[in-house]
Formats: sequence, C-alpha cells, structure tokens
Amino acid sequence: MFASIRAAAVAVAIAASVFASHPAHAFCGFYVGRADASLFNEASQVIMVRDGTHTVISMQNDYKGDAKEFALVVPVPQVLQRGQINVGERKLFEHIDAYSGPRLVEYFDPDPCARAERDRMLESAPRPATAGAAPAPRREKALGVTVEAQYTVGEYDIAILSARESDGLETWLTQNGYRIPSGAAKALAPYIRQNMKFFVAKVNLVERAKTGLTWLRPLQFAFDSEKFMLPIRLGMVNAQGPQDLVIYLMTRNGRVETTNYRTVKLPANMDVPVYLKDEFPAFYKSLFDTQAKRENLRAVFTEYVWNMSWCDPCAADPLSPEELRQAGVFWLDGDAGATPSSPPIAPLPTSVMPRRMPTPGGAQPVILTRLHVRYAPDTFPEDLMFQQTKDRENFQARYVLRHAWKGNPDACPQARGYFESVARRQEKEAQTLASLTNWRIEDIRGKMSLKAPAKREWWDGLWKQGLAW
Repeated sequence: MFASIRAAAVAVAIAASVFASHPAHAFCGFYVGRADASLFNEASQVIMVRDGTHTVISMQNDYKGDAKEFALVVPVPQVLQRGQINVGERKLFEHIDAYSGPRLVEYFDPDPCARAERDRMLESAPRPATAGAAPAPRREKALGVTVEAQYTVGEYDIAILSARESDGLETWLTQNGYRIPSGAAKALAPYIRQNMKFFVAKVNLVERAKTGLTWLRPLQFAFDSEKFMLPIRLGMVNAQGPQDLVIYLMTRNGRVETTNYRTVKLPANMDVPVYLKDEFPAFYKSLFDTQAKRENLRAVFTEYVWNMSWCDPCAADPLSPEELRQAGVFWLDGDAGATPSSPPIAPLPTSVMPRRMPTPGGAQPVILTRLHVRYAPDTFPEDLMFQQTKDRENFQARYVLRHAWKGNPDACPQARGYFESVARRQEKEAQTLASLTNWRIEDIRGKMSLKAPAKREWWDGLWKQGLAW
C-alpha cells in the first residue's frame, strides 16, 4: 500500500537497472537483452508478498531532491509495531527487475541443405525435461490526529497516525514538516472513512549521514489484511500526466490478477526484425506505449509469470532463498503461521551475491507475477484490488530475432525455396513490428533493406488454378 508525496511531484519508486547485451544460455534460444523499468518516466516499483492475510510490501523510491523535503504517506490497515518495519536494499529491486523484465532472444537458421537430416536427428533425440510448475499533543487533538506510534528505522523517522478528518490530517502533516501538495485532503478522505491508519516517513538527516549513501533505501512493512490491495490514489494528487507502476507480486500458488480492472497479457512471443537487437529498449517502450493507448489507459498488463526456481530464457538468475526472505517470503521454511509482529524481512548481508536457485526435488513454492500499469486519475479512479489464481502457466514478454542463413541460394535445391520463405517471413516481421508500435512500415522496411511487396490486383490469378479468393 503506498503513495509517495514530495514537494514538486508525487512519485514513489524506480529501480535503477542497466540495459544488458551479453548472451546467456537458455533452453529456448539465447538471451541477448532486456527492457527494464527505468525506460519509463515517472515509473514506480513495488514488491508485494502475499499469502492468506499476511502481506509484506517493499517500496523503492526515486526521490532525487533535497532530503529535507522528502515525505512518504502510506495508508495501512493497522498500527504497525517496530518489528513490522524494515529498511531494505536497492539491490533487491535491481535483481527482481532484471529477472522478470521483458527480454529479447535470438536464433540462427540452420543450413537448409542439411535440414532434412537435422530434422530426422531432432525427432529421434530425447526432449529435455521441464521443471515443475514532535508536535504538541493539544494541537494534535484539535486537528483530530492521534500519533499512535513513532520509530526511527535506519535513516527514516516514522510515525503511525490515525485521523478523524482529512483536512486535519493534511494540516498536521504540513505543520510537522511533511512537504505535501495542497489539496491532499481530498485524496486522504477515502482512507479515513475506511478507518485506516497512515504510515508517514521523513528522512532523519543525522542517521542518513551515517549510512554514507547518496540515495534513499527502500522501506518495507508487514501487516495482516483481509484485502489484497494497493492504494494508488494518493500518488495522483499532483501528478504531471499519466504514471507507470511496476508491481512484483510473489504468492504461493499461482498468478495474480486485478479484480476491478482488466488484466491483459502483453503481445509476446513474436518474431521481430533482427535490427532491433540494437534498439530493443526503444522498441519495448514504444510497444508498451501503443498497447496502453489502445486500452485507453484502463488495463493492467501482465509482463511475466514464472515459478521463482528457474527461467527460460534467463535474463538474470532467479532470486536466491536469502533474497526471497529479504523480500518478505515467509513460507520458505514452512513458517506459514508467521505473524506481522515478527516479519521475516531482516536485511541481506552485502556479501551474499545473487545466484541461481537450486531446484532439487521440484519447483520452489514462489510464483512471481509482474504487472505493469499506466494510470491517470480519470482512468484508474479506484485502488488496485488483486486476487491470486490457480493459474501457474508460464508467461513472459519475450520477442524473437531469427537470423537468416547466409549461404549460397544455389547451394542446393532446398536453398532457393528457403530464401523465398525468408523474404515472406521478414515482411511479416515488418508488419508485426508496425502493428505493435505504430511505427511507419516504410521506415521499418528501409532498416531491413526490404522492398515493398508488389501490389496484387484482385483479379490476379482469377483463372489460374481456380479462384484466387
């Protein structure tokens, strides 16, 4: 549950990731690149762990202004105890983003002259096994605000508030140094009516200086709630246009979807022109922009669903068991009865490096769903409500490059037919790319060195081998 409020704009989180272009082996082709969340302006990232009513949320913020002006206001369902709050590490967001981000893979066509023999060999070969699935109390009272608890956690001063009316809460926050936008009361009011509490944080400059860090680390908190939800309305108070949010949801049984908005899988597993190997971030950004506009900014997009024990192809290794516990996955040791008063979100030692999760005995009981939403006040008037499904089918925003064989067209009888099929395939790739991104087909063909197909009149072939239609 989150909303991040700062002086100039409302923004919550972004994980700093770097586009990579080195290959890694995978069962299905070779991974050659990924598109991460840093492609999107005003993007935020949240990790949610959910099982039963137990919920752990981690938020990485991208605040770059004066630390004295940072403020975070988060509706929560209960008064949080000190043990329910933790300061995490940015590396966790970088790793989960790299693991689940949209990816590009490539294949190389075999020699068509040897295809028949190769096909026979493949048919007889065994198939690889697949993995299993400080204000005066009198003033507070006058404003209708109660400070339920106060803590210093890492570089943050945190207060848990309750309030009777939104105007009083807005006034209290302003008087106590929280730089919030004017008019925030309207956005706070629905949560007060639901009798929710407010987790508010600002930077403790003395404690921050001790860390030696130039950025703010993610905040984590654990709680119990019957509602599986993520409030987003506070994040729209003074947003300058639509915002992007990437949510990594980890559950025990299956894929997560929204219940009050459409959840749509992005177009994926399509062949695209090979020149995109050097332009993949721009391609994916344009693809998402196009798909979001087609849905009128009223849909939540699924970018990834996978069991956290493996990947195919691998943009990065799965999170290690230590990293999963750092994110709040409390059931790995069978501790399904863990309570939010003792959240399993202890910081990960810096000496622990990401590694491939071992898979003896089958899949890990952690399903990762990556959702991406672009939202605005008029298109997402309600907070995001989720449900866990029983669906464990793997999905990823994956795009394929197929390199043509570069041999002699006269090398064998099969070669000429092969090159004709390549020409048809490449034209289809150009049309697919134009459809996904709204890029001009003429520009795409130019980059691919393709000629536009000859115009075919409706009557061509009318009296040859039967009707052409």
